[in-house]
Amino acid sequence: MIRCKWCNLKNPKYVEYHDNEWCKPNFDDKYLYEMLILESFQAGLSWECVLNKRASFKKAFDNFNIDKICNYDDKKVQELLTNKDIIRNKLKINAAINNSKIFKAIQNEYGTFYNYLKTFTEDTIIYEIDKTTNELSDMLSKDLQKRGMKFVGSTIIYSYLQAIGVIYSHDKECFLYRET
Repeated sequence: MIRCKWCNLKNPKYVEYHDNEWCKPNFDDKYLYEMLILESFQAGLSWECVLNKRASFKKAFDNFNIDKICNYDDKKVQELLTNKDIIRNKLKINAAINNSKIFKAIQNEYGTFYNYLKTFTEDTIIYEIDKTTNELSDMLSKDLQKRGMKFVGSTIIYSYLQAIGVIYSHDKECFLYRET
């Protein structure tokens, strides 16, 4: 089977992610949260690097329990900084904690994070390929930054929207390609 050109066929985790998760709509808030945290760690790195460490991130970050992460203290930050199985970037770790608090505030304001996203997406799927940003990612990124989130530039948010299935971007040659 032909897959998107970015998919490393030698990495079973990447193939599994490509085939069964990427661009498939999943609007459960727990998933939306996990992917936002993971995407923020991607900044400056490859998604494959983050994906390879996903299980370790899940363990290190208490199974992406937002309530626990919102309460991480300096001791927990130091523990994460010494964890060789995750990306040990202090700015990104602190951003994950900060972004968790903002994510939770958005949930409280809108009922769910997905309800917040729908104010931008109008509950539609965008079909496009060969882009790294668009008007939607620009607007969402700007709003998240205005709310205080870090590592949520337009390119990261575009990747996030692909990951959760708001943007469908499989290459034309890919067996999963479709236009609508």
